[in-house]
Amino acid sequence: MDSKCKFSLLLSCSILMQRRLFLYNFRNLRKAKGRRETYLCYVVKRRNSATSCSLDFGYLRNQMGCHVEVLFLRYIAAWDLDPGHCYRITWFTSWSPCYDCSQHIASFLRSYPNLTLRIFMARLYFCEDRKAEPEGLRRLHKAGAQIAIMTFKGELCRQGRDDGELRGVGETQERGRRGQCPIEHPVHCTDFFYCWNTFVENREQTFKGWEGLHENSVHLARKLRRILMPLYEVDDLRDAFKILGL
Repeated sequence: MDSKCKFSLLLSCSILMQRRLFLYNFRNLRKAKGRRETYLCYVVKRRNSATSCSLDFGYLRNQMGCHVEVLFLRYIAAWDLDPGHCYRITWFTSWSPCYDCSQHIASFLRSYPNLTLRIFMARLYFCEDRKAEPEGLRRLHKAGAQIAIMTFKGELCRQGRDDGELRGVGETQERGRRGQCPIEHPVHCTDFFYCWNTFVENREQTFKGWEGLHENSVHLARKLRRILMPLYEVDDLRDAFKILGL
């Protein structure tokens, strides 16, 4: 059995995430002690001129000795993507990639110029000063990946979202039967609502945000923006702060 079939069998048994897993692992705490697993929800689409076709959706989590980002890259590489078509992959991850995974993803994107990747993250992994992870995110961004923090409020959802296919200004998808790709409907939502309605066995319950969700999302988005700033801009800001005595 080839690797694609193995992964397909794995995903067919767990295409929707349990509610408790989503609420625990995607909680965007500033200090998320004990959350050592990374969950990755994904949608794969093929673009045909002005339209697009959903090919697959589901979720993965890291396995012993292998990070979830690498697992997904192996999975999609087994598809033998047609170089004559353009593909768009969207991830929603509980943690941002580590430095090594960022390197793997950047290399993968360079190998597949007909593929675009967007990553929406609930939390930032080890993105403090003197860590390698911020540099990994900068290299990943430079390789063409679109990187953002998962949002909760609609006004944030509209910032930098120019895609009318998957989410646009609050698009969501209604699940079909188990194992089918989602169907799109123009309903106002944000990243957490979208994930709840697309990847979670929610039993038609409405997503309810936890205390601090929006504030933490704004805080993490600002932090990511600072990380992705060109280094010379950061140096200019530091010099300005020194002059002002801040």
